[in-house]
Formats: sequence, C-alpha cells, structure tokens
Amino acid sequence: MGRQARLWVYWGGGLVVLTLLRLVLAASLPLSPDEAYYRIWALAPASGYLDHPPMVAVWVRLGMFLAGDTAEGVRLLGPVSASLGTLLIAHAAYCWLQKQGDQALACMGALRAGALLNGTLAIQLGTLVMTPDAPLLLFMVLLLWALVQVCVCQRPRMWLLVGLAAGLGFDSKYTVLLPVAGLVLWLFVTKQGRAWLRTPWPWGAAFVAGVCVSPVIWWNAHHAWASFFKQGGRVADWHPARAVSFMGELLGGQVGLATPLVFAFFAGGVWLLWKRRDGFFSLLLCMIALPVGVFVQHALGARVQANWPVVLYPIMALAAAWVTWPWWKTASFVGIGLAGIVCVQAAFMPFRLSPHMDMTLRQLGGWPAFAQSVAAVVPNDAPLVADEYGLASELAFYAPTRSVLAVEPRWQLFDLPRPHCGLDAYLVQSHRRKGLPDERFFEVLNTLPDMARARRGVVADTYALFHVRLRCSAEGSMYDAAYLPGGGR
Repeated sequence: MGRQARLWVYWGGGLVVLTLLRLVLAASLPLSPDEAYYRIWALAPASGYLDHPPMVAVWVRLGMFLAGDTAEGVRLLGPVSASLGTLLIAHAAYCWLQKQGDQALACMGALRAGALLNGTLAIQLGTLVMTPDAPLLLFMVLLLWALVQVCVCQRPRMWLLVGLAAGLGFDSKYTVLLPVAGLVLWLFVTKQGRAWLRTPWPWGAAFVAGVCVSPVIWWNAHHAWASFFKQGGRVADWHPARAVSFMGELLGGQVGLATPLVFAFFAGGVWLLWKRRDGFFSLLLCMIALPVGVFVQHALGARVQANWPVVLYPIMALAAAWVTWPWWKTASFVGIGLAGIVCVQAAFMPFRLSPHMDMTLRQLGGWPAFAQSVAAVVPNDAPLVADEYGLASELAFYAPTRSVLAVEPRWQLFDLPRPHCGLDAYLVQSHRRKGLPDERFFEVLNTLPDMARARRGVVADTYALFHVRLRCSAEGSMYDAAYLPGGGR
C-alpha cells in the first residue's frame, strides 16, 4: 500500500472513530435549553419559527424518528451531517486541486481541508449540541461541492444543486444569504460570472432556491414577518462608542472558535485567494469578502455573535487546502484536543469551576435531577409552569410525567394546546430573573422553598418556586401560554 493510500485509510478511520465518539457523547450529555426548545419545534412542525427557519426542527425530528425521543435522537444528525460534510469538503478540494495535474497535491489538499474543518471548535462542539448551524454547515459544504463541479469540472447542470443547497441553507439559518450574496456579486462583476449568466443554469438555480425558501416566506407572511423582524431587528442595535470592544470580540471569538492554529491556516487560505483573484479563486474570495465586510460593519456599532461567521468556515477550509504548511496535522489535532477538554469537563467535571467560568455547567449541568426534584415537591395533578422558553422545554423533556406549561408571547406562534384561565400551577423561575412573577400572567398564591440545579455538588443556578393561578388576558384567553409535549427521557 502506497503512502497516499495509507493516509486515506488513517484519515477515514479517524473520521469513523471521531463520529462514534461524538455519538456516544451526544447520548450521554443532558440537553441544553436551546436543544430542548428545538425538540418542541420538532414536535410542533411548522414552516417557520420566531427564532430561526425550520431546518433544525427537521433535523431533530429525523433523529428522533431513528433514535427515539432521547438526547441521542435530538442530536443524532449533528455527528452524521458533520461526517458527510467532511467527505464532501475533502472531495471538493480533491477535484479542485487535481486540475493542477499533481495527484499528491490533490490528495494532501483534500485531507488538509477535511482535517482543518474538523479541527475547529465550532464544528467539534456543534456536533454535540444541536443548533441550526448543523444543517447550515452541511448545506454550505454541499453548495461549495456543487460550485466546484460547475466551475472546475465544467458540469453546468450542477447549478441546480447549487440552488438547492442555497435554498436549504436559507431554511437552516438566514446568515447563508451573505455568502450567497457574494456568489451573486461574482456572477455580475466578473467576466467568468457574466458568461454563466448568458446560460439558463444560474437562473434555474435561482428558481430552485426560490422554491425551497417559499415555505419560510409564506410562514412569515402569515405571522406578521415575525422571524424576519426578529433577526433583522439586530441591525437596530447600534452603540458606536463600543466599536473597539465589539471588534475585539469579533476577532477573538473567531480565533477561539476556529482555534488559533486552524485560524492561521484559514487566514493563509484567504491570502492565497487574494493573490490569485481569478476563476474559482475569485468566486471564493467574493463569498468570503462580502460577509466579512458585513460583519466588520456591524461590529462598528453592535455585537457580532461569535457563531455568525461560522457559515464561512467551510469556504475557508476549502481555501486552506492550498496552504502547504507542514503543521496542518498539528493544527487539527490541537483543535480536536481543545474540544476534547470541553467534552471531558461536560461529562466528568474534573475541574470544579463556577458557572461563570464553566459553560458546560451553565448550559448542561444537572437538568435531569433538577426537573425530577421539582416534580417531586408539587402535587401530582398540578402542572409545572415556566416563563423562560428554555427552562419550560427542559422541564417538558426531563419531567415527562407532568404537564408543563410555557408562558411567554412567543408561544402564540405555535400550534399547541392552550390552558384555560384560572388554572392553578407551580411556577419555576430562575433567580437570574431578579423579580416577582409577571402580574400579567400570574397571581401568586404561595411561595415554596428555593431549589438548586447542580452537577457534582457545584450549583449551576437557583430557582424560586411559586404556587400561582394563571390570569386571563384582556380577551379572556391564554394565547401566551401553551402545553409543551412531554415524553423525553
């Protein structure tokens, strides 16, 4: 067996082992509040939701169909889609570099692209905690693979796959619009792009993408454009006096999420795109430059969430396939090792850190025992209530024998059963809320002893417990409240 064949065997075996480890961890760690919330989405299917498009709900529903209403089911497609994306990005890099006529260069570039993408914390942790980034990244990789087939391998029919990937990416997370806008810019401002516009294929791609996004647009049109306004409303946040702080957070967040060594390869790949600036190099450069410009502009007056630029990681990993620095394996292993430290802390807690220092404690720690403790101290026939969507979703998952009510305006948008007015229930409220229950929704009848959510004796959060009666709205109904589906374990 030749050296290149051995490398492929080792690389493939490592990917299989990594995927299996991710699946084991996905089954063993408690759900985070957002994951429990996405489970509710999956059990209340719709073509749109307030916070994001619906693809993450599709991912969760498919996982639950295969692995049950469990943590493993909720997360199943995260590790699976990461593995598929790794294979696609490696093959895309191989096809691109192979055009140089150097088989060894193509093989090493393919391995490098796949390894570096998996060396980022964003990918590593994103396979363990189900978020909209999981389907987004798979469809971004599919988009890149199809573009390589179009522009490098000269297969024009693959434009239709480009449109499909772009549309499904939009159905996953709206940030996909930024690199797709870079693609559109390339089509109109470059000679190669304008040549494609004289064919029917890019227009066919636009039609396919339009068909894919139409259900999300339809849902928003029938719900007062709620999701678009929520995400687009972030533009209104503007504090230019904090521009230096926001810019520092943007850069530091990306160095951290990509991991420092992988970030260096990403930067090197972008530099090579800039040096060439022709053909497919210019296309990838446009797909990176336009989103980066938007993020930098936004950071001049508002915070850019650390995970927003993750949509660019597959593009930069593909560009980094050309960066022949010899320490790419080290960069990948260091990133995987850092993610491993986080996973070990989440699973075994070797370091007794406060929740301010330990994100795994804050997000994952103690949910099963806490929900069962709450259920044990209230009457058997009394429903539990929460006015935080994540807390309510956790109670619904980990206290499946109890009726759980969520009370918050967002629940108006869900097709879920509604409670009747005047219902007696027990409200669980985090002390982070720093106040009494909202008088619009609750009449407080009694206060019970506080309860703590903890992992291995370290408290993640404390909660007040109130005996309450649900108030009616002015219309005599409770449209701001909904019963959440239980059944999880």
